[in-house]
Amino acid sequence: MRQLFDSTVERLFADLASPAAVLACEDGSWPHAMWAAVEESGFPLALAPEALGGAGAGWGDVCGVVRLAGRHNLPLPLPEAMLANWLLGAAGLVPAAGAVSIAATGSLRLLGGVVSGEAADVPWGASVPFVVAVTGGAEPAVVLLPTEAAQRRDSANTASEPRATLLFHDVAPVAQAPLPTGWPADVLLLGGAMVRAAQIAGALEAVLDMATGYASERVQFGKPIASFQAIQQQVAVLAEHAAASVMAAEAAFASAESRIVRLQAIAAKICASEAAGIGASVAHAVHGAIGFTHEHALHLSTRRLWSWRSEFGSATAWSQRLGRAVCAAGPAGFWPGVTDGRFDTLMEQRA
Repeated sequence: MRQLFDSTVERLFADLASPAAVLACEDGSWPHAMWAAVEESGFPLALAPEALGGAGAGWGDVCGVVRLAGRHNLPLPLPEAMLANWLLGAAGLVPAAGAVSIAATGSLRLLGGVVSGEAADVPWGASVPFVVAVTGGAEPAVVLLPTEAAQRRDSANTASEPRATLLFHDVAPVAQAPLPTGWPADVLLLGGAMVRAAQIAGALEAVLDMATGYASERVQFGKPIASFQAIQQQVAVLAEHAAASVMAAEAAFASAESRIVRLQAIAAKICASEAAGIGASVAHAVHGAIGFTHEHALHLSTRRLWSWRSEFGSATAWSQRLGRAVCAAGPAGFWPGVTDGRFDTLMEQRA
């Protein structure tokens, strides 16, 4: 299934998400034709159970899809839709019809059958008709909310990808169900961190290809700059961080069988967020002045790297949480914490 998914989505994104098409979305407009093609492919429902109309794929099957979305700068919330429909399916709810996003942070509460509160930094919150969230309180619930019922504050990240804060007041969910027993209330934050790690890995692969290609073509002092040791060293650093991010994302997705594993998801996001800043810096250094021009495609990837490294938890925030868990486990608990899930429990207690 993984090979079929990757080959299909590679062709799809290469056709849909050209640099010109991505740039055309930077005014916040919703690319209707592009979403229709993605929706027809079935990938938004890939992680939903077959019994509920999905493909029944596992996270390990779709890591390549999410990486390719990052590699091609896909200007759509496909990773968010996949995560949203996975959570709906896990809660026994029918996947959302059409475009859907997630609210990983905020202050939503479900009382008396209606939801009130704030959903912060919702990707494409102004464009999608539905958003999936987990309400707070003693009994967390998975809810599917209509965005048209919310007041909205629009914004955008550094890559000009739309973000919105949605304010709900006594809104009846389209669907609701208790969060599966034993699942953490921040499951969407963990899932968001994991998918952003994979998107960063894909974007780093893209900038690595651009940097190596440009270094081979750009001639200075009579020879390609790729022949200079300083450039070779810089590109090697970029390649190392890209490879590390890919492996960390793959490990996190592979470990997420019935549920997302906290330690692997956090480790992937820390690794990818650190690599994003370094990778973007190296890519621009290799390209020189031309890499900063609007006409060159490099900024489409590097602005996403700068944006995604902070979304769904920065490297600093996750590192602090992991560090507190390591300290709480003590010297004798370090290796067991890595191997038996103890760090997951400690980090969840401190969430």
